[in-house]
Amino acid sequence: MQIESQITNIINDKLKNPIYQTLQLLNMKTILSKSNFTKKEGIEVHMVVLHFVYMLVMNKKISTFMNQSNDSFGKDVYYRLLANSSYNWRSLLSLSSVKILSLLHKIQDSKAIKVFILDDTVEDKVGKNVEGSCDSLYSNKEKRKVRGINVVSLNYSDGFSNFMLDFAIAMNKYARVAIENFSNKVDHRTNAHKRRLETIKGKSQIAIDMVKRAVNSGIYADYLLVDSWYSKPVFIEEMNALGLRVISRMANNNKIWNFIGKEKTLEAIYNKFKGIKNLKSDTYGKKIKFTYFCAIVEHKTAGKLKIVFIKTKEKLIPIVSTDLDISDEEIIEIYKRRWDIEQGYKELREHFGFGKEENRIYEALIARITLSFFTYNIVSYINRISNEPKTIGGLFKDLECELHTLAIAMQVFISILDEIAKIEDVVNRNEDLMSIITVLQNVTQKMLGFRCES
Repeated sequence: MQIESQITNIINDKLKNPIYQTLQLLNMKTILSKSNFTKKEGIEVHMVVLHFVYMLVMNKKISTFMNQSNDSFGKDVYYRLLANSSYNWRSLLSLSSVKILSLLHKIQDSKAIKVFILDDTVEDKVGKNVEGSCDSLYSNKEKRKVRGINVVSLNYSDGFSNFMLDFAIAMNKYARVAIENFSNKVDHRTNAHKRRLETIKGKSQIAIDMVKRAVNSGIYADYLLVDSWYSKPVFIEEMNALGLRVISRMANNNKIWNFIGKEKTLEAIYNKFKGIKNLKSDTYGKKIKFTYFCAIVEHKTAGKLKIVFIKTKEKLIPIVSTDLDISDEEIIEIYKRRWDIEQGYKELREHFGFGKEENRIYEALIARITLSFFTYNIVSYINRISNEPKTIGGLFKDLECELHTLAIAMQVFISILDEIAKIEDVVNRNEDLMSIITVLQNVTQKMLGFRCES
């Protein structure tokens, strides 16, 4: 083992594999063990997870990866990992995110505002029997109702990097497959069963539970940013209890928002103050001009709130903050960062297989989305600590190229050694050369996830 350790150190020093090095830095074996990813025999589970990370970075399906790697595992190995009901995929994403953010803390600007961003997205799923999918889901991308899955997710942003912390699938009354008819029969004590039950809680409760888990895990954020759908009095009350400040857009709905005082509606408050408040003006982008002012109001459930009324030519946009001490301008600027999660969704779809999962079984769908988010976080971290940060797309292509180049370089090197070993004089002088070649093959397998064959 001593020679293997020495060879590993030499390869690590000369040939960089940022993905493998990052997983080592995260101490992935420990995280997987804590997340109940255990096997008594057979292939080590961390190697199977590593293969999935490579598949996503190299943009390969399981079948393609198997065809191009002589040392890939059998397809049943990959599918069993995805369908296992005892693995805690949420814990894997949470623990790895906490570790990444703890490493990132060393290089973060202490003055930079950190935010949680809560949102949901609808991803098309045309299959009739995709577990977790529903009909009549409104897609903002398609601007119409579609069949698909509704993924509620929580993002962390420090203004420079984004990380996906958690997600859940929400089902409505138009579910294509009822929970009791899901394919896998799982024990009620398993993680899979718990994740099934959360689908029917409703998006608001799913969101509240998600934020609570993030706060309880020790992740700190200055603000939580949400859109108008989640911005309800009960939701804000829950966040106040957590000590988490909220900035969100508000729905101009009298049934949802009814304030203490003479002016009970958002429209009534706006009409009262628009004439007596000093209007400020600004522009969004190059074309959108708007005016704005603020008002302090009180709600019996949500407490005291600061509302910034933004008026464009066509719309009235109320943005609420539970932090009464920051300026109108700060509220507007911080809320603009809610766009970070939309950018995250875009990058996940383009580069990490999100929305392209070909899994009908619910547990496999959860596993695949987790692996997409997990890989996205790893690449985001690599990008952040690199000397020349790039767009995720640019870094993604570079990583894919690096993995191919590293695999080819090691394969050529071992092939050369293999040919040298056939020279009789060399064999006579060094009987250990073949064992060294074997060690190199084993080390390469551990570092790349697949073996270089001569």
